Amino acid sequence: MPTLERVRITLLDVAVAILVLGLVALSVVRFGGSTAPAVLASPTMTPGSLNPDVTQDTIGQTICVHGWTATVRPPTEYTNQLKSQQMPLYGESGSPSDYQEDHLISLELGGNPTDPKNLWPEPYPRAADVDKIENQLNDKVCSGQLTLAVAQRQESALKHNDG
Repeated sequence: MPTLERVRITLLDVAVAILVLGLVALSVVRFGGSTAPAVLASPTMTPGSLNPDVTQDTIGQTICVHGWTATVRPPTEYTNQLKSQQMPLYGESGSPSDYQEDHLISLELGGNPTDPKNLWPEPYPRAADVDKIENQLNDKVCSGQLTLAVAQRQESALKHNDG
């Protein structure tokens, strides 16, 4: 029986990877792609971290409530300071204003707002392109098309593999 469960997980992972690649392709076609090189989130420095208040059972009171992310978004002073600390660790030496300190698991999908393991410097315009994908995933979770866990895995794969 454990072998059967392992195959299911493997098939789910394949389906998630195909969906992520489709979302990336759609993003490039639909939004014109970005000219800035992507900065991939490091699996060791930025593995992701979840907000314990957001679960499948609480999405109706959290991420699916319009404006909820504004109640948990960290102050700009915090993210700007963290961005300045993380840019050299990521080998980035450009102007901090050319980057967004982005959440690996977005606030829209229940990511931890302030944990440095959930944040990394992502260059514009790629950051703006990914924001649109995050909103699409939130819409799918809130409409019941995806579970929260599946959407979180898709987002993590996107940011670790494509920036």
